[in-house]
Amino acid sequence: MSTLAHRRRARGDGQEGLAGLLLSPTLLLLALVVGFPLVLSVRQSLFQGGDEIDPTTGIIQQGDTFVGLRNYLDAFTSSGAGAGFWNAFWNTTLFTVVGVAIETVLGVAMALIMARALRATGLIRASILVPWAIPTVVSALMWQLIFDANGIANEIIGQQILWTTEGLQAKAAVLIADIWKTAPYIGLLTLAGLQTIDDQVYEAARVDGANRWQTFWRITLPLVRPVLMVAVLFRLLDAMRMFDLPYVLLGRLRSGQTLSMLAADAASKTDFGMASAYAVVLFLYICLVAVIFVRGLGADVIGDADGRARRARPRRLRTTAEGDLP
Repeated sequence: MSTLAHRRRARGDGQEGLAGLLLSPTLLLLALVVGFPLVLSVRQSLFQGGDEIDPTTGIIQQGDTFVGLRNYLDAFTSSGAGAGFWNAFWNTTLFTVVGVAIETVLGVAMALIMARALRATGLIRASILVPWAIPTVVSALMWQLIFDANGIANEIIGQQILWTTEGLQAKAAVLIADIWKTAPYIGLLTLAGLQTIDDQVYEAARVDGANRWQTFWRITLPLVRPVLMVAVLFRLLDAMRMFDLPYVLLGRLRSGQTLSMLAADAASKTDFGMASAYAVVLFLYICLVAVIFVRGLGADVIGDADGRARRARPRRLRTTAEGDLP
């Protein structure tokens, strides 16, 4: 028995070594693409640009100065740079929470339509997915024309609203344009989950007398929940780093400024220390939201829920059997 156990242990160690060898190129690439820029950003956030260029010679007279956590403290203060930070922070949170919530509802509805459409199925699916296929910059330019003072939006509602000026209407314009573009993304992933549900489950529900709402709430939604949670998580992470849509649609208006735009604006002014601080704060904010989402809602991102259930089941059965022993 000891020899057999030793062989199994050696085989397992060999498989783990092979797995590590096969994963090492991917891990090295991630370290170069993700880890190295992140470390440089954290380092740069601890410095403040103090470059002064001699106008006659063009020589830099003074380099960056180490300021520690001053950039972060300036970002969180209620005045100066902090005023812009909190405005961008709340805009980012608003666009993420409201936008993703509405996109989830519309995406599920789109998935149900695409899954149940009997006539012109291809046309319906293509028309729903067209907004998602359009590049973001092109979509923003299109909505800029729609939200023009003499555009289609004001013609439809019969009022003269200046959508691309400071105010709540600018936030609404960003939300409408973002929801129109990205709701099909959640619909597409949800459709993939719907197509894995066996039709016999619905037939059994109809035999039991379940109506459409009961079928959706007790069968469709629980079975499609793992795919939907992953789709919502990816959409959350994408919405929190939103940049191109509000930038093209509204320009530099405070009503549409996000954390990504704030970091880019600081970098354009060669204040790379503050820009890096904004980027690091956004990175930590995204990580926090991802952890809360996965832990709180139980999103099975790595697809190991079935494996954990299979591993847990024998332990429960063994405990029950041991309890029955005299």
